[in-house]
Amino acid sequence: MRVPATQYHLIARVLDVGADGIMVPMCESAEQAQLLVQSAKYPPVGRRGSAFGIAHDDYGSGDVVAKIREANAETWLCALVETVTGIEHVDAIAAVDGIDVVWLGHFDLTNSMGIPTQFTHPDYLRAVDRLLAACRKHGKAARHLVHNVPDGLAKLAQGFRCLSYSSDMWLFKQALADGISALRTPPPR
Repeated sequence: MRVPATQYHLIARVLDVGADGIMVPMCESAEQAQLLVQSAKYPPVGRRGSAFGIAHDDYGSGDVVAKIREANAETWLCALVETVTGIEHVDAIAAVDGIDVVWLGHFDLTNSMGIPTQFTHPDYLRAVDRLLAACRKHGKAARHLVHNVPDGLAKLAQGFRCLSYSSDMWLFKQALADGISALRTPPPR
């Protein structure tokens, strides 16, 4: 689940209703990444408030200590790095214990760099390399959004290990556009 900001009440709430993981946008520092971990994990790892027998554990009873251990081990955390400041601190962000994935927000990053959508610009390519190196160094999965299979294969070859394939909105939009276009084309006589 993507939350709008790195704030405890936004993170804990979606985990309590059953999300298996959290992605926070605009992560720009190790402190933000640490706040994500602290907000999402139960003590002793974090400071998430205790709530058991609710949606996140299927309303079940059982050993709370085991539930804490399981939730801390299985809750997936993703820092979305998409600004110049985030790239400057990406090594420190990736070093935070508890962060599983560092997602490169490529559109917003190029906007932040003043080179909107210039994905072959040398400065952008250096930023991508910096993120990939930080992920390799700290054993984190690097994530990227792709829009087609060739792009996905290229990102995998580049070193990204977690891909998001398009989005529901773009897939529906394309299907709708294809259908409308086909209906507007007169049938052969």
